[in-house]
Amino acid sequence: MALYEHVFLARQDLAQAQVDQMAEAVTKIVEDHQGKVVKTETWGLRSMAYRMAKNRKAHYVMIEIDAPGDTVAEIERQHSINEDIIRYMTVKVDAHEQGPSVMMRKQERDRERGRRREEENA
Repeated sequence: MALYEHVFLARQDLAQAQVDQMAEAVTKIVEDHQGKVVKTETWGLRSMAYRMAKNRKAHYVMIEIDAPGDTVAEIERQHSINEDIIRYMTVKVDAHEQGPSVMMRKQERDRERGRRREEENA
């Protein structure tokens, strides 16, 4: 089986619970095709570089998958049907990244900087 990283952007007006349900739907598709989800990361509501489908922000979700190629085709087919998903991209990788992704490390680093600034100003 091949290794993939799948990222999708969901509309900004959705609740986090709805975004989590979309990620669970992808997990179900993968498991139905005898694959497995290695890791799911929700990057949260983030600003986009430019407007897409009248949205300036989107919920970002990354899923690392170990599955056959027809699984990816089915996931992308489902995403193209779903109106709540603005964009999606699947990339085949040689190996999955160990630990948190770069985006999650960046969020942790930004939180740490905020804490330090608050301590300095207090």
